[in-house]
Amino acid sequence: MKKILMVLTNASKIDDEHETGLWLSEFAEPYEEFTNQGYGVDVASLKGGKIPLDPNSLEDGDLVEKWKGVTKELDQTLVLSQLNMEEYVGIFLPGGHGTMFDLPDSPELKSALAHFADNDKVIGAVCHGPAGFVGTKLSNGKWLVEGKNMTGFTNEEEQQTGLDSLMPFLLESRLREQGAKFEKSAPWSDYVITDGKFITGQNPQSSQSTAEAFIKALS
Repeated sequence: MKKILMVLTNASKIDDEHETGLWLSEFAEPYEEFTNQGYGVDVASLKGGKIPLDPNSLEDGDLVEKWKGVTKELDQTLVLSQLNMEEYVGIFLPGGHGTMFDLPDSPELKSALAHFADNDKVIGAVCHGPAGFVGTKLSNGKWLVEGKNMTGFTNEEEQQTGLDSLMPFLLESRLREQGAKFEKSAPWSDYVITDGKFITGQNPQSSQSTAEAFIKALS
């Protein structure tokens, strides 16, 4: 069975007043899509163990109930540094504000992403997931996102959350600084960009579409 690696945030706080973590739907919808299409999925994080969930992503009780089976995967995630990247055909980074605080500083994630890019494997991310791309360089010394048509959580959407001043950087701005050809649609609209084997979605509303485009790129 071909396997996909999903890498999640361990960060649970923005500051003392704001809890954060993984945005549930950005994990659950892609996870279900990948497994429904017959792929094995390994769920990892930088530290391993239980993944914090952004409380705001749990407001729809019906969906939380529907995804109970999927959320079991978040109780004991694998440690990224202990995995062999050769085993996977693609890597996918869900979002949530937590990703802004731990993924950009991870040497293990940078190394993993460089492996997928250098070996022409599929790379995907949705919403704040592309925070994991920030600061990642390929073996040729170029930024991972340089020249890539892509999207992610926009500056406008961040401002509308009211959390923009609490972020370590604005995702759209930082990706542009590293050479990304950043594209976007209206705030909170379902929007996905496919650039060869590089698949990105703009926001939580784009999770399902991003997962479908990711599967298409794999096949």
